[in-house]
Amino acid sequence: KGEAHVEGEKVENPDTGLYYDEYLRQVIDVLETDKHFREKLQTADIEEIKSGKLSRELDLVSHHVRTRLDELKRQEVARLRMLIKAKIDSVQDTGIDHQALLKQFEHLNHQNPDTFEPKDLDMLIKAVSARYK
Repeated sequence: KGEAHVEGEKVENPDTGLYYDEYLRQVIDVLETDKHFREKLQTADIEEIKSGKLSRELDLVSHHVRTRLDELKRQEVARLRMLIKAKIDSVQDTGIDHQALLKQFEHLNHQNPDTFEPKDLDMLIKAVSARYK
């Protein structure tokens, strides 16, 4: 039964095709563990979400949720750095601008790689929204 449930979840949540799909899902899962944020998410309309209004609610989530989001962001930044390193290694070009490469990852604030802030949630929402326009 446990396997059937997991398979059912995969059908309900198809892959978005985004290269940061796993990060997106993890952020949503963690945010939904906070009762206040989950309620805001359920009552928010799409325009409130896209405008960044919902991102401001991040300041009200529990410390545990923020700590977990910080951890997820650090893992995502590490993953992106590995991708950049692999790209550099594949072309053997030492003149690559690391900051320029990081800027192409619009789903998080690369200027602050350690903590998940409202700006990160806003950027994640905007990146997903831009993909589905």
